[in-house]
Formats: sequence, C-alpha cells, structure tokens
Amino acid sequence: MSLRPRLAEFQVAVMLLTRLPAGRISGAAPGMAASSWAWPLAGALVGGIAAMIFAGASALGLPAQVSALLALTAGILATGGMHEDGLADMADGCGGGRDRAQKLEIMRDSRIGSYGVLALLVSVGLRAAAMAALGAPAVVVPALIALAMASRAALPLWLALLPPARADGLGHGAARPKAGTVALALILGQAGWLLSPAGCWLPVAVAVVFGGAIASLIALRQLGGQTGDALGAAQQGAEIFGWLTLTILAR
Repeated sequence: MSLRPRLAEFQVAVMLLTRLPAGRISGAAPGMAASSWAWPLAGALVGGIAAMIFAGASALGLPAQVSALLALTAGILATGGMHEDGLADMADGCGGGRDRAQKLEIMRDSRIGSYGVLALLVSVGLRAAAMAALGAPAVVVPALIALAMASRAALPLWLALLPPARADGLGHGAARPKAGTVALALILGQAGWLLSPAGCWLPVAVAVVFGGAIASLIALRQLGGQTGDALGAAQQGAEIFGWLTLTILAR
C-alpha cells in the first residue's frame, strides 16, 4: 500500500491544526475527515514544542509557574490559538445567545466577549497551575506531549457521533470520518503515554475523553451538533481534565 496518501493526510492534519510548515501536497489534497487519524500526530508536534520550552525554562532555573506559562505560550503560537479561540467563541455563544440561531451567530463574531475572556482565563490558569503543581520536568515534559496527542485523538470521535450544527465550516467539512479513521486516531492518541513515567495513563485517558464529552454534549444540547469552535472547546476541556487528573494522581 502506498504511503503517499497517508503522508498527504498527515500534511493536511498539520496544516489544519497548527501553524507549522507541512510542505506541499502533490495532487488533490485529502479531505479533512480523512486526515483526522493524524490529528494526534499534529498534537505531538505541538506538545513536543511546548515540552522543549518547559524543559529549557526549567533548566535555566525559572520557577515552575513561569516555565508552565512559557510552555503554554509556545503551544498557542504553534496552533495559532485555534483551540483557545474555539473555546472562547463557544463560551460567548452559549453564554450570551437566547436561542440556537443567535448562539451560532455570536460564535461567528470575531470579537470576544466576557464569557470568552473568562473561559480563556480558566483554561490557561488551570493548565498552568497543574503544571506548576507537578513541577518536575520528568513528569510535565512527557505529559505535555501525551495530553496534546490524547486531547486531539478524541476529536474524530465527536465528529463521528455528533451531527454538524451548520451547513458549512470546519465541523461540516470534517464530519463523519470513517470508523477505522476514528479508531486509529484513538489508538495513536494513547501512544504518547508510553513516554510518561507517571504510571497512571488509564484514568487520565478516561478523564481526557470525559472532558471532551462535556463540551460536546453542551454543543449538542445548545447548538444542535458540533462546529469547529465546539471541537476547539472539546480539545480544551479534554486537556484541562487530563491535567487535573494527572495532578491528583502523580503528585
């Protein structure tokens, strides 16, 4: 079997989920749904960058709190803040809209409201506090990679389970990936835990799925399905719950 289509799908995943260079794709580009098996691999790149920054900052003697914020900043720069943007948009829409149509309209507004600001403060604050509480680079560095992978691995699952809330946009374009694609993404998403010495990957993996499920259920209830912003919120929820669970078990 030719590896060229898989390589092209990986390139699409990197182009879609990061701001990192992915090279040129020869021929027709694969669809977003077909690329979703590789989303955990794109997460590994983002997590790897954040992990290097945390390790470097710690080696320079910076406090764990500063190292954590620098690592988060590096990850946000690598993705262009797309997941954080999705969280903020969904918080504004679900918090300020009276009905489904108005919620979706607010989510398309490029301006950020108070709900979005508060959601970002909670997301960054909780993740940074969890990293600082764990402190040791031997735990935080592999966890940055593992959680970046696992939090993106479940996104194809929500795409498969939830209908698109809109007739356009990322959520519609990537909707309904094949079962094999979803399964491969979930399997690859757990590979990052092989790097972790914490020995508590299973409960953290469950927490990651739970965090993403909460955001996805809110989207289903309030928006009628998933959108690109809802996927961003699901990734953020998954990562937050993963960090909190890891902090409880690994300290």
